[in-house]
Amino acid sequence: MLPQEEALDILIEFLHVHGYTKVKGISLDTIRILAAIVLQENVCVYNNKIYKQMLGGAMGSSFTLTLANIFMWKWQKEFVRRQDISGEFYGRYIDDIFMTWNKSENELRKLLDAANSWHPNIKLEYKISKSLPFLDVLLTNSNGILLTSVYHKPAAEPYVVPFISDHPRHVFINVIQTSLARAARYSSTLEAFNHEQRYIQLTLLYNG
Repeated sequence: MLPQEEALDILIEFLHVHGYTKVKGISLDTIRILAAIVLQENVCVYNNKIYKQMLGGAMGSSFTLTLANIFMWKWQKEFVRRQDISGEFYGRYIDDIFMTWNKSENELRKLLDAANSWHPNIKLEYKISKSLPFLDVLLTNSNGILLTSVYHKPAAEPYVVPFISDHPRHVFINVIQTSLARAARYSSTLEAFNHEQRYIQLTLLYNG
């Protein structure tokens, strides 16, 4: 979870680095004060006692998510620097990271283990393989060629909105269009696209 004071410091650093002295006429000092109120003035009641949140931010708060992204921006600087030097790829979506590596696996494990010491509140759980999912994309290294396809979690059930449900008709059209568009965008080969197309057809048949 986010250390509150450190996160607020990083927020102001982020704004400075990107050339802000004010945001929509509001000074950075005022922004820090307002951000502190949002982050630190969260309480809950349990067994007739009032508890104040001392670490992290409120769950579901859009500001907490934004601040977490900015916090990760600070943390990942060393990672990005090392990847840039070696010409490798580094990408992150919130707390999911995907990166390439062309040195030994032992060196990679050393880097990842070292990264786990950069901040006490950030610990990486990593997987090293020639085929890995990142969000809903499956990426595969096939003899040096990067292949992509749609990834479905093993526990995912093939359910969509049933055709007999009382939804506006455009909802059903959108389900099909979105699924096919994702298949077209994510499939790097015709074989992968055809496989996903069959999956979509079976899912629709299953849901009536």
